[in-house]
Amino acid sequence: MSEEEVAATTGRRVVLPPVQTIIAAFTTVIVGFASTILLVVEAARVVGATPAQSASWVAALCFGMAVTTLILSNRYRMPVITAWSTPGVVLVATSAAGIDFREALGAFILAGALMCLTAAFRPLTRLIDKIPASVAAAMLAGVLLRYCLGVPPALAASPGLVAPAVIVYLAVRLWRPMLAMPLAVAAGLSMAVGGGAMAPDCCRVGLSLLTWTTPAFEPVSMIGLGVPLYLVTMASQNLPGFAVLRQAGYEPPVTAALWTTGLASILLAPFGSHAVTMAAITAALCTGPDCHPVKAERWRVAHPYFVIYMLLGLFSGMMVDVLAAMPRPLIIAIAGLGLLSPLMSALPAMTREPPHLEAAVIAFLVTASGISAFHIGSAFWGLAAGIAFHLVKTAIRRREVESP
Repeated sequence: MSEEEVAATTGRRVVLPPVQTIIAAFTTVIVGFASTILLVVEAARVVGATPAQSASWVAALCFGMAVTTLILSNRYRMPVITAWSTPGVVLVATSAAGIDFREALGAFILAGALMCLTAAFRPLTRLIDKIPASVAAAMLAGVLLRYCLGVPPALAASPGLVAPAVIVYLAVRLWRPMLAMPLAVAAGLSMAVGGGAMAPDCCRVGLSLLTWTTPAFEPVSMIGLGVPLYLVTMASQNLPGFAVLRQAGYEPPVTAALWTTGLASILLAPFGSHAVTMAAITAALCTGPDCHPVKAERWRVAHPYFVIYMLLGLFSGMMVDVLAAMPRPLIIAIAGLGLLSPLMSALPAMTREPPHLEAAVIAFLVTASGISAFHIGSAFWGLAAGIAFHLVKTAIRRREVESP
């Protein structure tokens, strides 16, 4: 049914079918939350967060996503869906070893401040756009690969626990890819509890509280973690998120979205939030006709989205307890499975531009190697190496063209 037909049957004001929109919001939340929540728990463990700080981290992300989605969608009357930075949390989990929790929070604030700076100075946005997409994709692929490679060893270490989750994930992907991760998590939890590897009473029942931790602004940590977090979030979440809105026929409020998510990231960083950003893959579930047949009414999906994420935030402590109690091989395997889809998107993207292939391969190899120099992780060095090669190659070619 076209928008005109729907409008004609309901009068001048289109009536929103609440069930359809609630289902779209619920599906978006489940897919986004279940696919990567284990990565947040793992990232918190890497930087030495306490259980209370880990719960606060998840709660802050949920509250930030709920509020920013509601503000932007209500203001601009379009489904502007925000999410936490999945590439960002993978970056923390793989590159923040040796950085303590307070230093990580300082890096998170820097990433949010750079987001606001990008909104304030459009030339900075154009500068980010000039980074070859293939190089940015290569850095992301290198980060993701390190996590996905953990699945086979985890399967070998604990086949009885991990195999059912892997089998469910692969089987469901052939049927309903969006449901693969939620069902894999459910299968893993069931095996852990049923096999006695995880106590059924491992969680605390009660509301979660945001826990303030004073950030530490350590220059090395801010450069090694904060700058790559900003770059990977811009290249792999914000820019694709804006593209999803454009493909659905909306003109995204780029400046307002960057300001809103950047400020939210800064304000919530002392409570653990690493980055609130535009949603990309999951946003597509809320921008099409499955959410509402009338494009002008799809922004109302922000209301159930807000309610669901606020509830998840209020009970984040209980969920973190459950997930943290899972056996380590199962955590590694499920987290790696959740990143297979982004990896499958990043690998073709890094080879899509033949002129930049060498730079992309360099960025990929350096990032995937996991090297650290001057206490700065491989994601920064991978991106720097790829960009440096690209600039040198471009300068040489320009000189060859200009020379007589």
